[in-house]
Amino acid sequence: MTEKALRLGTRRSKLAMAQSGQVAEAVHQVTGRPVELVEITTYGDVSRENLAQIGGTGVFVTALRDALLKGEVDFAVHSLKDLPTAQPAELVLAAVPPREDPRDVLIARDALKFTDLPRGARIGTGSPRRMAQLNAYARAHGLDIETVAIRGNVDTRIGYVQDGELDAVVLAAAGLNRIGRIDEVTDFLSVDTVLPAPGQGALAIECAADNAALIAALGELDDPFTRVAVTAERSLLAALEAGCSAPVGALADLPPLSAPLERGGSQADGQFVKEMRLRGVVGTTDGTRMVQLSTTGPVPQTHDQAWALGRELATEMLAQGAAGLMGERAH
Repeated sequence: MTEKALRLGTRRSKLAMAQSGQVAEAVHQVTGRPVELVEITTYGDVSRENLAQIGGTGVFVTALRDALLKGEVDFAVHSLKDLPTAQPAELVLAAVPPREDPRDVLIARDALKFTDLPRGARIGTGSPRRMAQLNAYARAHGLDIETVAIRGNVDTRIGYVQDGELDAVVLAAAGLNRIGRIDEVTDFLSVDTVLPAPGQGALAIECAADNAALIAALGELDDPFTRVAVTAERSLLAALEAGCSAPVGALADLPPLSAPLERGGSQADGQFVKEMRLRGVVGTTDGTRMVQLSTTGPVPQTHDQAWALGRELATEMLAQGAAGLMGERAH
């Protein structure tokens, strides 16, 4: 008798379906059980409002979590950067698989790089974090750009460039990799130029906290380095009391391993890594005021150590005035 299929809850977007399909295949490999995708429409998918206005955090997650809690699906796959930092007691993050490229990328007309864009270039993004950092970089380097708030899926956003409405759009490298469109990128933005969103490039696989057998099976897909890195980043975000619509960037990386990744190579296998660097930034969306700090410490061995690293950096950033740069603070 064949085992009952595991039901994987996913958003319906092309990107969500692609990454859920990849997870489904991996779960099938470790469990031997068939996995079926259950498509769920979330508020973030149907609302045409600006993400920052509808609260950002959780708009893509709540419906998936509701389906998990009702037992309509066995597990769900989220883009980790969409997850609220507070974890419901009834659900558990069973796995955080190895992270994709965390960088932001530019898709510009005429294959232009960011620094080659013409004066007054219009750059589309739905992210206050990207706006803040692009504007700050432009200001520091004498570039003249205008950031334009946009919504929509990858096709819609790239379409704005193709039809001449915008000169460029900024997207996440990870998503383009997962849907096979990385070739359209005209410039990979260094994390020194634009620090990614906390958890960017990572996926979160969530299931009910009382399903020990499934938690153990999904745990096979967990990458301990990715997990401690995103835990530190999310801790920083939580301590700044910022939702995912706030202009906060964070990246925890392992410096010896990150250099080849940022050059587009694969991570150096077998290198012994002792330290993790955590960088954080928060700024006004016009880029006029920024607080950017970093800290380096031993690679955290536990969730609590990773969480503490993020809190410590956030405390330093708040001491330098970060709170006043985020507009409305989430309560």
